[in-house]
Amino acid sequence: MENEVVVYATERQQEILGRARHDGRVDVKRLADALEVTPETVRRDLTALERLGLVRRVHGGAIPVERLGIEPAVADREGRMAGQKERIAKAALDELPDGGAVILDAGTTTIRLAEMLPTDRELTVVTHGLPIAMLLASRPNITLHLLGGTVRGRTLAAVGTWAERDLADVYADVAFLGTNGITSERGLTTPDLAEAGVKRALVAASRRVVVLTDHTKFGRVDFAQVAPLSAIDTVITDSELEPELVDEIEAAGPRVVRA
Repeated sequence: MENEVVVYATERQQEILGRARHDGRVDVKRLADALEVTPETVRRDLTALERLGLVRRVHGGAIPVERLGIEPAVADREGRMAGQKERIAKAALDELPDGGAVILDAGTTTIRLAEMLPTDRELTVVTHGLPIAMLLASRPNITLHLLGGTVRGRTLAAVGTWAERDLADVYADVAFLGTNGITSERGLTTPDLAEAGVKRALVAASRRVVVLTDHTKFGRVDFAQVAPLSAIDTVITDSELEPELVDEIEAAGPRVVRA
């Protein structure tokens, strides 16, 4: 009988690990409901998986270790959380000015936003993301400014002193940023120092900062810090973010919108 329990626990932990790798994050309550076990059982399973070096525990759940400090390429990220990114980008349209200048950070969710930009108003768009520039270059209502720099193959973003120097010359109405990690303590973080430098310059070059990120990025801290949450005006995420995490982020400064 004891062996049967051990086997079942192992199978359950494999199921949890599979969900974590597929979704990018798992939540204790949802796992307990889905697996028909108690939250305490799920927490024990997560602790066991953490001891094996397969996940890292975060507030309310866990993240698979392959997400930690490893930045997937744009092509790999395109299909992940596609529905959530679509809703986040659509909600971000409400943050656009009637006319004026916006900054679009490189990233898959900001690419979605670029695709949805309205055609009924004149906009100036500043970006360091090559895919975004390609999307907007032929739009007649958009004046496009592409920042120069060293292009990172993984993100197709221009980074380095050229991009940061160019941003020092502009001041936009709103900047839309992506992020790899977000916590109330460490703010926005990303694995690459050069990317972090440009993101900091984007924040400094705009009156308002709106972060677009799905729920799997919450609770994650990466190597390079971008900005504290006190520098962010609004965070737009998906409806799967836990209410307690919403309260935690809002207590640090920004308004949180769940799309």
